[in-house]
Amino acid sequence: MGSYIHNLSTWPDFTWDRDALALRLSEVRYQQGLLLGRMSAIGFDSRTEAHLGTVTSDVVSSSAIEGERLDPNEVRSSVARHLGLDVGGLRATGRQVDGVVEMMLDASQNSSSPLTSERLFGWHAALFPIGRSGMHPITTAGWRVVAGDPMRVVSGAIGKQKIHFEAPDAARVPKEMEQFLSWFEDGRGDPVLRAGVAHLWFLTVHPFADGNGRIARAITDLVLARSDGSRERFYSMSAQIAAERKDYYLQIESAQRGVMNITSWLEWFLGCLGRALESAEETLSAVWKRDAFWRRADDFPLNERQRKVLYRMLHDWQGFLTTRKYVKITGCSSDTALRDINALVELGLLAKNEGGGRSTSYQIAW
Repeated sequence: MGSYIHNLSTWPDFTWDRDALALRLSEVRYQQGLLLGRMSAIGFDSRTEAHLGTVTSDVVSSSAIEGERLDPNEVRSSVARHLGLDVGGLRATGRQVDGVVEMMLDASQNSSSPLTSERLFGWHAALFPIGRSGMHPITTAGWRVVAGDPMRVVSGAIGKQKIHFEAPDAARVPKEMEQFLSWFEDGRGDPVLRAGVAHLWFLTVHPFADGNGRIARAITDLVLARSDGSRERFYSMSAQIAAERKDYYLQIESAQRGVMNITSWLEWFLGCLGRALESAEETLSAVWKRDAFWRRADDFPLNERQRKVLYRMLHDWQGFLTTRKYVKITGCSSDTALRDINALVELGLLAKNEGGGRSTSYQIAW
């Protein structure tokens, strides 16, 4: 077996340079607080919309990192159903998608619950509901077995494979995981740094026959949810890792072949988290914009037709509003549609575009 950190005499006593990480850590913590503060100031519906979008992105991205493509619309439907949300366009979802969603939601919504072997087994069983990884049967809801040794992370065609990592022997896994879970629940140290340590530690033990990457990212979400003190997710570490997938694997491989001082890995982890928070700011700008619009609209006694059309225009709308479109959406008469639209223009919620006659159209007045 190659020279990996799990073979060192000091394993698993991770160390890092706190001074080298202090500035980046404080920046990330500030970003977290700023984002959560802004989200706490918006309406319930807008927060729910943001949470739904973030969890959907998390699930799709975490699976994509492993080369598994999930339908975002199917994932969104599964997330909405598990959250008990009444949203339009729900699709039927398969057990495989539901399993990933259940794991990710359990990690974030129940982050205060202890992480135990039984809980990890439940996550693993949810990921592999039929006990197979692709065409191959695997041990589910249990640690990997000796028959699967050596457990290797490889790439390349058969006969030309490159070994990136070889995990500890399966016989070591129960004790390794007992040690990991004991450390995980002792709660000492900054939770953001602990998220980075836990991610690397879990992947190095590689306790399952498959699914270790997705479970490691769920564990990361769990620790970050603890650091946020929130059951709702507004930024996706998995989405950022997916965007930096190549560098992510290089950083993991370098850390696993290095020494017990993991400052370099934690610097990258904090940087990736910071970029995830920046991406969330960009993604959520539309949510904040819509929330501000509705706060303004709530000052007026709008009828249900007007609210329905405005909602449609604020979500996945293409082109401009016309009287004909208004009639089609609401089922009202052309005269009623025109009165409703004119009222919205007078209230400053819609703006009339240039042109007139049959080409008259309107857009949201931001």
